[in-house]
Amino acid sequence: MTVQYAIATFAGAFIFPFLIRMIWGKMCENWGNIGGWMAAAFIVGLCWTLNHGVSMIHQTGAWIDMAWAAGIGLFTASVASGDKFGKGAVNYIVALIGGTLGGFILSCFL
Repeated sequence: MTVQYAIATFAGAFIFPFLIRMIWGKMCENWGNIGGWMAAAFIVGLCWTLNHGVSMIHQTGAWIDMAWAAGIGLFTASVASGDKFGKGAVNYIVALIGGTLGGFILSCFL
């Protein structure tokens, strides 16, 4: 992987949890359940388009999914903001398992 691909991959992986942390909760607070659905469509759709459609992330064939970026990014942000490590560890592990499973399922038919 070249330096350019590494920087683009890091930026693409950063954008997804950043948008989740900054926008998703506000949309749910302001618009209720429909705000959650709109946030899911907007944030996930936008990030997927940037990462895979525009090819910010260089695909190497690994069994990973955007859930890894979300899990790692949100876990890191919560620990950096002062939350306890153990509080987010379960969600982090579930995100890694879900991301691996999602990537594996996609690799089976793509």
